[in-house]
Amino acid sequence: MLKDCVAKTGIIRVSGCRQAVAEDVLAVEEPLEIRLLYHDPQPVLRKLSVTMRTPGHDADLAAGFLFTEGILQSNAQIEALTQPEENVIQVALVPGARPVLSRADRNFYTTSSCGVCGKSSIDAIRTVSAYAEQPDTLSVPAALLYRLPELLRAQQEVFESTGGLHASALFDTEGRFLDLREDVGRHNALDKLIGAAFRVQRLPLDQVILLLSGRASFELVQKAAMAGIRVVAAVGAPSSLAVALAEEQGMTLAGFLREERFNIYTGGHRITFPAGA
Repeated sequence: MLKDCVAKTGIIRVSGCRQAVAEDVLAVEEPLEIRLLYHDPQPVLRKLSVTMRTPGHDADLAAGFLFTEGILQSNAQIEALTQPEENVIQVALVPGARPVLSRADRNFYTTSSCGVCGKSSIDAIRTVSAYAEQPDTLSVPAALLYRLPELLRAQQEVFESTGGLHASALFDTEGRFLDLREDVGRHNALDKLIGAAFRVQRLPLDQVILLLSGRASFELVQKAAMAGIRVVAAVGAPSSLAVALAEEQGMTLAGFLREERFNIYTGGHRITFPAGA
Protein backbone atom coordinates (compact mmCIF):
# COMPACT_ATOMS: atom_id res chain seq x y z
CA MET A 1 0.00 0.00 0.00
CA LEU A 2 2.95 2.34 0.58
CA LYS A 3 3.38 2.99 -3.15
CA ASP A 4 -0.18 4.37 -3.33
CA CYS A 5 0.44 6.75 -0.43
CA VAL A 6 3.60 8.43 -1.68
CA ALA A 7 4.81 10.18 -4.84
CA LYS A 8 8.29 11.12 -5.94
CA THR A 9 9.26 14.55 -7.22
CA GLY A 10 12.42 16.26 -8.37
CA ILE A 11 13.75 19.02 -6.13
CA ILE A 12 16.74 21.27 -5.66
CA ARG A 13 18.19 20.61 -2.23
CA VAL A 14 19.83 23.65 -0.68
CA SER A 15 22.41 23.41 2.12
CA GLY A 16 24.18 26.61 3.00
CA CYS A 17 25.51 27.95 -0.30
CA ARG A 18 25.28 24.59 -2.05
CA GLN A 19 22.54 23.40 -4.38
CA ALA A 20 22.04 19.86 -5.66
CA VAL A 21 19.43 18.17 -7.83
CA ALA A 22 17.72 15.44 -5.82
CA GLU A 23 14.50 13.46 -5.43
CA ASP A 24 12.01 13.78 -2.59
CA VAL A 25 9.10 11.62 -1.47
CA LEU A 26 5.74 13.31 -0.82
CA ALA A 27 2.56 12.15 0.85
CA VAL A 28 -0.21 11.80 -1.76
CA GLU A 29 -3.32 13.96 -1.33
CA GLU A 30 -6.38 13.19 -3.46
CA PRO A 31 -10.14 13.74 -3.11
CA LEU A 32 -12.45 10.94 -2.01
CA GLU A 33 -16.17 11.22 -2.65
CA ILE A 34 -18.37 9.25 -0.25
CA ARG A 35 -21.73 8.21 -1.69
CA LEU A 36 -24.59 6.71 0.30
CA LEU A 37 -27.14 4.35 -1.32
CA TYR A 38 -30.30 3.63 0.69
CA HIS A 39 -34.05 3.03 0.21
CA ASP A 40 -36.63 5.75 1.02
CA PRO A 41 -38.64 3.64 -0.04
CA GLN A 42 -37.17 3.86 -3.55
CA PRO A 43 -33.39 3.70 -4.00
CA VAL A 44 -31.68 7.02 -3.25
CA LEU A 45 -28.06 7.70 -4.18
CA ARG A 46 -26.67 10.66 -2.23
CA LYS A 47 -23.26 12.25 -2.70
CA LEU A 48 -22.60 12.86 0.95
CA SER A 49 -19.03 14.11 1.33
CA VAL A 50 -15.81 14.96 -0.45
CA THR A 51 -12.70 14.72 1.69
CA MET A 52 -9.07 15.30 0.79
CA ARG A 53 -7.17 12.24 1.95
CA THR A 54 -4.19 9.97 1.42
CA PRO A 55 -5.34 6.94 -0.63
CA GLY A 56 -5.52 3.68 1.30
CA HIS A 57 -8.05 2.18 3.72
CA ASP A 58 -10.78 4.12 1.91
CA ALA A 59 -13.52 1.71 3.03
CA ASP A 60 -12.45 2.20 6.65
CA LEU A 61 -12.48 5.97 6.12
CA ALA A 62 -16.00 5.95 4.69
CA ALA A 63 -17.37 3.67 7.41
CA GLY A 64 -15.61 5.61 10.15
CA PHE A 65 -16.85 8.95 8.83
CA LEU A 66 -20.46 7.76 8.67
CA PHE A 67 -20.25 6.36 12.21
CA THR A 68 -18.41 9.20 13.92
CA GLU A 69 -20.74 11.75 12.31
CA GLY A 70 -23.73 9.86 13.75
CA ILE A 71 -25.14 8.94 10.32
CA LEU A 72 -24.83 5.17 10.91
CA GLN A 73 -25.00 3.33 14.21
CA SER A 74 -24.03 -0.24 13.30
CA ASN A 75 -21.95 -2.08 10.74
CA ALA A 76 -25.00 -4.31 10.25
CA GLN A 77 -26.61 -1.40 8.40
CA ILE A 78 -24.00 -1.68 5.63
CA GLU A 79 -24.71 -4.11 2.80
CA ALA A 80 -21.64 -3.33 0.69
CA LEU A 81 -18.72 -0.93 0.34
CA THR A 82 -17.69 -0.60 -3.29
CA GLN A 83 -15.45 1.60 -5.41
CA PRO A 84 -17.42 2.28 -8.63
CA GLU A 85 -14.71 4.60 -9.92
CA GLU A 86 -11.40 6.03 -8.86
CA ASN A 87 -11.56 8.20 -5.74
CA VAL A 88 -15.18 7.25 -5.05
CA ILE A 89 -16.50 5.00 -2.27
CA GLN A 90 -20.15 3.95 -2.37
CA VAL A 91 -21.75 2.71 0.84
CA ALA A 92 -24.90 0.67 0.17
CA LEU A 93 -27.22 0.08 3.12
CA VAL A 94 -29.29 -3.03 3.68
CA PRO A 95 -32.99 -2.67 2.83
CA GLY A 96 -34.79 -1.03 5.74
CA ALA A 97 -31.68 0.65 7.17
CA ARG A 98 -32.23 4.37 7.55
CA PRO A 99 -29.31 6.78 7.87
CA VAL A 100 -29.60 9.75 10.23
CA LEU A 101 -29.14 12.59 7.79
CA SER A 102 -30.38 15.50 9.89
CA ARG A 103 -26.77 16.61 10.46
CA ALA A 104 -25.73 15.98 6.86
CA ASP A 105 -27.51 19.03 5.52
CA ARG A 106 -24.50 21.19 6.33
CA ASN A 107 -21.60 21.48 3.91
CA PHE A 108 -19.64 18.21 4.04
CA TYR A 109 -16.67 19.33 1.96
CA THR A 110 -13.62 18.54 4.07
CA THR A 111 -10.01 19.41 3.53
CA SER A 112 -6.99 17.55 4.86
CA SER A 113 -6.38 20.29 7.40
CA CYS A 114 -9.69 21.65 8.70
CA GLY A 115 -11.81 18.58 9.30
CA VAL A 116 -15.47 18.98 8.51
CA CYS A 117 -16.05 22.57 7.38
CA GLY A 118 -19.30 24.46 7.34
CA LYS A 119 -20.65 23.22 10.67
CA SER A 120 -22.48 26.32 11.79
CA SER A 121 -22.76 25.85 15.53
CA ILE A 122 -21.55 23.78 18.46
CA ASP A 123 -24.93 22.05 18.66
CA ALA A 124 -24.63 21.04 15.01
CA ILE A 125 -21.33 19.27 15.56
CA ARG A 126 -21.92 17.66 18.93
CA THR A 127 -22.88 14.02 18.44
CA VAL A 128 -24.07 11.56 21.05
CA SER A 129 -22.13 8.38 21.78
CA ALA A 130 -23.99 5.13 22.31
CA TYR A 131 -21.23 4.07 24.71
CA ALA A 132 -21.34 6.93 27.21
CA GLU A 133 -22.73 4.73 29.98
CA GLN A 134 -20.24 1.84 29.69
CA PRO A 135 -18.63 0.69 32.99
CA ASP A 136 -15.42 2.63 33.59
CA THR A 137 -12.47 0.74 35.10
CA LEU A 138 -9.62 1.94 32.89
CA SER A 139 -6.34 3.17 34.38
CA VAL A 140 -3.14 4.08 32.57
CA PRO A 141 0.37 4.25 34.07
CA ALA A 142 2.06 7.59 33.52
CA ALA A 143 5.22 5.70 32.55
CA LEU A 144 3.36 4.23 29.58
CA LEU A 145 2.30 7.66 28.32
CA TYR A 146 5.96 8.71 28.32
CA ARG A 147 6.73 5.83 25.91
CA LEU A 148 3.83 6.23 23.50
CA PRO A 149 5.39 8.72 21.01
CA GLU A 150 8.37 6.41 20.52
CA LEU A 151 6.08 3.39 20.11
CA LEU A 152 4.05 5.32 17.53
CA ARG A 153 7.05 6.33 15.46
CA ALA A 154 8.14 2.70 15.31
CA GLN A 155 4.87 1.91 13.51
CA GLN A 156 4.66 4.89 11.11
CA GLU A 157 5.76 3.44 7.79
CA VAL A 158 4.64 6.29 5.53
CA PHE A 159 5.71 9.06 7.89
CA GLU A 160 9.23 7.69 7.86
CA SER A 161 9.23 8.06 4.06
CA THR A 162 7.64 11.50 3.78
CA GLY A 163 7.52 13.20 7.17
CA GLY A 164 4.16 14.54 6.01
CA LEU A 165 1.41 12.44 7.57
CA HIS A 166 -0.66 12.47 10.73
CA ALA A 167 -1.28 9.24 12.60
CA SER A 168 -3.86 7.86 15.00
CA ALA A 169 -2.96 4.71 16.89
CA LEU A 170 -4.42 2.41 19.52
CA PHE A 171 -2.43 0.81 22.35
CA ASP A 172 -3.53 -1.32 25.28
CA THR A 173 -2.66 -0.44 28.86
CA GLU A 174 0.44 -2.65 28.69
CA GLY A 175 1.81 -0.63 25.76
CA ARG A 176 1.06 -3.27 23.14
CA PHE A 177 0.40 -1.80 19.70
CA LEU A 178 -3.08 -2.62 18.39
CA ASP A 179 -3.69 -0.64 15.20
CA LEU A 180 -2.72 2.50 13.31
CA ARG A 181 -3.85 4.61 10.38
CA GLU A 182 -2.02 7.49 8.66
CA ASP A 183 -3.32 10.29 6.47
CA VAL A 184 -2.57 13.86 5.41
CA GLY A 185 -5.69 14.78 7.39
CA ARG A 186 -5.66 14.11 11.14
CA HIS A 187 -9.44 13.63 11.12
CA ASN A 188 -9.15 11.14 8.24
CA ALA A 189 -6.52 9.11 10.09
CA LEU A 190 -8.87 8.79 13.07
CA ASP A 191 -11.91 7.98 10.92
CA LYS A 192 -9.89 5.22 9.23
CA LEU A 193 -8.83 3.83 12.61
CA ILE A 194 -12.33 3.90 14.10
CA GLY A 195 -13.85 2.68 10.83
CA ALA A 196 -11.62 -0.40 10.89
CA ALA A 197 -12.88 -1.27 14.38
CA PHE A 198 -16.48 -0.44 13.43
CA ARG A 199 -16.40 -2.80 10.44
CA VAL A 200 -15.33 -5.79 12.55
CA GLN A 201 -17.64 -4.92 15.47
CA ARG A 202 -14.87 -4.06 17.96
CA LEU A 203 -16.60 -1.02 19.37
CA PRO A 204 -16.62 0.36 22.01
CA LEU A 205 -12.89 1.03 22.31
CA ASP A 206 -13.23 1.72 26.03
CA GLN A 207 -10.21 -0.31 27.20
CA VAL A 208 -7.53 1.20 24.97
CA ILE A 209 -5.51 4.40 24.63
CA LEU A 210 -5.80 6.62 21.56
CA LEU A 211 -2.59 8.40 20.60
CA LEU A 212 -2.68 11.32 18.18
CA SER A 213 0.54 12.35 16.42
CA GLY A 214 -0.35 16.04 16.42
CA ARG A 215 -2.75 18.34 18.21
CA ALA A 216 -6.09 17.34 19.70
CA SER A 217 -8.95 19.30 18.13
CA PHE A 218 -12.61 19.34 19.13
CA GLU A 219 -13.49 17.11 16.19
CA LEU A 220 -10.94 14.44 17.11
CA VAL A 221 -12.18 14.31 20.70
CA GLN A 222 -15.74 14.09 19.41
CA LYS A 223 -14.88 11.17 17.12
CA ALA A 224 -13.05 9.41 19.96
CA ALA A 225 -16.07 9.85 22.23
CA MET A 226 -18.34 8.34 19.57
CA ALA A 227 -16.17 5.20 19.60
CA GLY A 228 -16.28 4.94 23.40
CA ILE A 229 -12.62 5.91 23.82
CA ARG A 230 -11.92 7.20 27.33
CA VAL A 231 -8.22 8.11 27.15
CA VAL A 232 -6.83 10.38 24.44
CA ALA A 233 -3.15 11.32 24.43
CA ALA A 234 -1.70 13.79 21.94
CA VAL A 235 1.84 14.70 21.01
CA GLY A 236 0.67 18.26 20.43
CA ALA A 237 -1.66 20.70 22.16
CA PRO A 238 -5.42 20.42 22.60
CA SER A 239 -7.78 23.25 21.73
CA SER A 240 -9.94 24.91 24.36
CA LEU A 241 -13.06 23.37 22.85
CA ALA A 242 -11.46 19.91 22.85
CA VAL A 243 -10.74 20.26 26.58
CA ALA A 244 -14.31 21.41 27.24
CA LEU A 245 -15.76 18.44 25.34
CA ALA A 246 -13.42 15.94 27.03
CA GLU A 247 -14.51 17.30 30.41
CA GLU A 248 -18.17 17.07 29.42
CA GLN A 249 -17.76 13.48 28.21
CA GLY A 250 -15.76 12.35 31.24
CA MET A 251 -12.71 11.57 29.11
CA THR A 252 -9.03 11.72 30.02
CA LEU A 253 -7.15 14.12 27.76
CA ALA A 254 -3.37 14.49 27.88
CA GLY A 255 -1.20 16.62 25.61
CA PHE A 256 2.37 17.66 24.85
CA LEU A 257 3.74 14.12 25.27
CA ARG A 258 7.49 14.48 24.90
CA GLU A 259 10.69 13.70 26.81
CA GLU A 260 8.93 12.16 29.81
CA ARG A 261 6.60 15.14 30.17
CA PHE A 262 2.94 15.67 29.47
CA ASN A 263 0.03 17.82 30.59
CA ILE A 264 -3.20 16.39 31.97
CA TYR A 265 -6.18 18.52 30.93
CA THR A 266 -9.10 16.36 32.05
CA GLY A 267 -9.74 12.99 33.69
CA GLY A 268 -6.53 12.79 35.70
CA HIS A 269 -8.02 10.08 37.94
CA ARG A 270 -7.31 7.46 35.24
CA ILE A 271 -3.56 8.15 35.15
CA THR A 272 -1.59 6.35 37.83
CA PHE A 273 1.84 7.15 39.28
CA PRO A 274 4.29 5.07 41.34
CA ALA A 275 3.77 5.21 45.09
CA GLY A 276 5.51 8.25 46.54
CA ALA A 277 5.77 10.02 43.17
